[in-house]
Amino acid sequence: MQIIKDQTFDEERALYGSRHLEAIRCRFDGPADGESAFKESSDIIVRNCFFNLRYPFWHDKCLKIENSEMTPACRAALWYSEDVEIADTKMHGIKALRECENIRIHDCDIISPEFGWSVSGIDMKDTSAQSEYFMMRSDHLTFDRVKLQGKYSFQYISDSVFTNCEFDTKDAFWHAKNVVVKDSIVKGEYLAWYCEDVTFDNCTIIGTQPLCYCKGLKLTGCRMIDCDLAFEKSEVEADIVSDIISVKNPKAGRIKAESVGEIIMDDPEAKGQIFAKS
Repeated sequence: MQIIKDQTFDEERALYGSRHLEAIRCRFDGPADGESAFKESSDIIVRNCFFNLRYPFWHDKCLKIENSEMTPACRAALWYSEDVEIADTKMHGIKALRECENIRIHDCDIISPEFGWSVSGIDMKDTSAQSEYFMMRSDHLTFDRVKLQGKYSFQYISDSVFTNCEFDTKDAFWHAKNVVVKDSIVKGEYLAWYCEDVTFDNCTIIGTQPLCYCKGLKLTGCRMIDCDLAFEKSEVEADIVSDIISVKNPKAGRIKAESVGEIIMDDPEAKGQIFAKS
């Protein structure tokens, strides 16, 4: 494997088409303002590098990035790439990950609107993220100990599992399909509308008007805080270990809670059953 150290690159396609290359303490920055440093490359290792230019990793295969920084100027850093591992790295450019496959991310700091669109197969651990439209239209996500702050997250995702996570994000999980969220905190308005076959297990759910227009929705051992007008038009099986402020017109299924402050059943199509445990 070729090794390059302590160099600065700012020209267009500086290392285009590289194979079997390791870059250590290199900077991708400078007055030439060139794009696409590693485009069409494979078997690349990047350690302790600084990226301040656009589109560095497009159409790459077998890529490993460690202890590096992608600044806000490093737009659209990884597109159309596969078999990528990113560790201990700052990903601060918009649209940092898109149309990729088989991605492993751990111990990273993500500040990136529109992160992770149309990606198949992300394993993310011990990472913090700030983003809008996070992970839209992606599938086969496996998240553990991820903290997220944002808006409109996980829309149209499918076939995914989230454990031990903390999400503070409104309009999350809209139109999601075949998703499990376990041992997590999910805070935000209008959670998971129009979702299908989504399960929340031992979660804390916080915020107004959650879980409406759902099909195949399940909640087991969950707590609901500041949740009003919940489950409208939803097909749901729910075992809630807290009080609920109000439930409105569940379409079908059974909802059990410690107590329900208000039950609104003014739609003749609402056939869901609601039970207070106390």
